[in-house]
Amino acid sequence: MPARSDAPLPPVLLADEPGSFPHGVLAERHPAIIRQVRDALPYGPEQRRALDALLANCLDGVIEPLPAGAHDRDRWTAWGADTHTGRSWFDVPWLWSESWFYRRLLDAVGYFTPGPWQGIDPFRPSKTAELDSPETGEELAALDALAGRPPAEQDRALLHGSLWGNRADLSFRLGAAGDPSDSGTPPLVADDSDVLWSLLPPSGTATVCLIADNAGRELVPDLLLIARLLTEGRAARVLLHVKPQPYYVSDATHTDVLDALRRLVTAPGAAAGHGRVLWEALGDGRLTVRAHPFSCAPLPYADMPADLRGELASATLTLLKGDLNYRRLVGDRRWPPTTPFAEVTAHFPGPVAALRTLKSEVVTGLDAGTEAALVTAEGQKWRTAGTHALIQVRA
Repeated sequence: MPARSDAPLPPVLLADEPGSFPHGVLAERHPAIIRQVRDALPYGPEQRRALDALLANCLDGVIEPLPAGAHDRDRWTAWGADTHTGRSWFDVPWLWSESWFYRRLLDAVGYFTPGPWQGIDPFRPSKTAELDSPETGEELAALDALAGRPPAEQDRALLHGSLWGNRADLSFRLGAAGDPSDSGTPPLVADDSDVLWSLLPPSGTATVCLIADNAGRELVPDLLLIARLLTEGRAARVLLHVKPQPYYVSDATHTDVLDALRRLVTAPGAAAGHGRVLWEALGDGRLTVRAHPFSCAPLPYADMPADLRGELASATLTLLKGDLNYRRLVGDRRWPPTTPFAEVTAHFPGPVAALRTLKSEVVTGLDAGTEAALVTAEGQKWRTAGTHALIQVRA
């Protein structure tokens, strides 16, 4: 994935530096996730022993091969498992070790093994609790007030709702995305939304791919945006890409889409109308859910297989949601923040837009003045705190 023809690629992010953000994810966040999973469901002794073994292995052990009979062993071999076997989790690319963690966690809880825990999402309790929370109901109720606003304001509100996820201002105070943060810097550090809308005029002919991120209260605004695109003719067809299996704690699966749709259609007021639009669109094919295996690959989108590349190439626009998809889009490297977004996404097979709240260190496409203001006000916290976001488009 070339960035500048006269410069070498910056290094891939590893987790080998104590005190760094990637190191903290492996050393602190992953153990906390194992404890959370252990307590969320009444797993038996076998699953509990396996979770304890995974905790010890990812902190002090090395990458071990998948069992010989694993259904996806060949796939993971192609994704680099043999290359990394025997190495510390902290000494392989951070994106790879994170993805490997979730694959091995599913092994530990028996997700792939015939038996009572087969196919049971270990993260489902937290997903459903968030989706059914009173806060979600309050956010959906706010849709009633939005219905009478001018079309451009509705477009903007629903785009920003999708951008910010469960940090969204779903009371639709439309100026909020431009208000300064506590540090005095704007929450939105890059905004190509005008370009995004120009690619989706209300002609009723566009095909949009939306590659989702999280479930629950973050998936609901994505579905609301899809309903808006279909209703206003900005999209004739939408392909919603989700994960084929539980991943990164809260990433959306097909089951999570159905849960979110249920939440919409059973809500009062305008929310139910959006839900019915989506229900009917699923029924007549204007909305299709995809779950490609590469969605869980520990690799950048530059390495996507030919079938996925062909589907995305045919889209009028692909919307990539969230932090992980951004890392996979631009490459999980130590890019200077002023590296042009168009250059690091030149590999992508069609027009692409990133809607991303900043929760990890990787960022591109900022102008020098914006980066300087952020660093002056916040040091490097702006990269990972989730208080800043961006909308970047490569047409």
